[in-house]
Amino acid sequence: MFSRKWFAAVAVGALMVAGQALAADKKVVAVSIPAADHGWTAGVVYHAQAAAKEINAAFPDVEVVVKTSPSAADQVSALEDLSASRKLDALVILPYTSEELTQPVKAIKDMGTFITVVDRGLTDASIQDLYLAGDNIAVGANTAKFMIDKLGGKGDIVVLRGIPTVIDDERIKGFQDTIKGTGIQVLDIQYAHWNSDEAFKLMQDYLAKYPHIDAVWANDDDMLLGVLEAVKQSGRTDIKLALGGNGMKDIVKKVIDGDAVTPVETPYPPSMIKTAVYMTVANLIGQAPVRGHVKLDAPLITQANAKEYYFPDSPF
Repeated sequence: MFSRKWFAAVAVGALMVAGQALAADKKVVAVSIPAADHGWTAGVVYHAQAAAKEINAAFPDVEVVVKTSPSAADQVSALEDLSASRKLDALVILPYTSEELTQPVKAIKDMGTFITVVDRGLTDASIQDLYLAGDNIAVGANTAKFMIDKLGGKGDIVVLRGIPTVIDDERIKGFQDTIKGTGIQVLDIQYAHWNSDEAFKLMQDYLAKYPHIDAVWANDDDMLLGVLEAVKQSGRTDIKLALGGNGMKDIVKKVIDGDAVTPVETPYPPSMIKTAVYMTVANLIGQAPVRGHVKLDAPLITQANAKEYYFPDSPF
């Protein structure tokens, strides 16, 4: 005769086996992104987690796992842990840096994993099944066109770069190609790693080194905040323009208010990570076999259209 405890144990065991079988049948999508070390990446984390929550609730056969990493080395380790602990059907990755993450992502690709790369492309584009980013060349080019016009085609400027990645290279290329042949002279160009504090210190160095600067391009809005603070503290009045990029709400608000030094902006929404996750899941469940490159436009944000790009409740 069997006891109630025996039946209970059998029932629990059956549920565990069923749960394991269901888990095994799930399509696993790993999302590997940088930690929220500045405003834009905070937006990326916010939208990635929102996508995971929505998809996990809507699609019982799909599991989206989000992992954040504070450095390139940590992201490499995170990928190794993710791929060792379970079979990854897809990987959505925003690489911390392009070069350091290329080979680790290739190793996962070689296991048969679908690879979606967002924003900071890999140095070997053939690894990517799907690549989604903003038009970084247009970010640089459109900023340069506005600067050329406002400065009358001549002037001395300084530039702040982000970190060594494909997107930073593209932004700089778009900017430099556009000012080529004009009277715009770049006095200095250095990395500030998309960090407000580093940009503040670098701008202080620029101000000490160069007695006259007509304009600054900070390449990114987090860096622009540091630049603007350094200029404010210096009391300098020679700087006619200080421009950034990415569409941070604080900078878009300046555009709305008609700020004379920061009158325009270019969008580069962190919500692109959410779009990438949804497109990847669509591939896995047979809804949309999308491959190749998806590029978002980077139109100039001016006072006339800035309210369309202003989201005061967003984290960025």
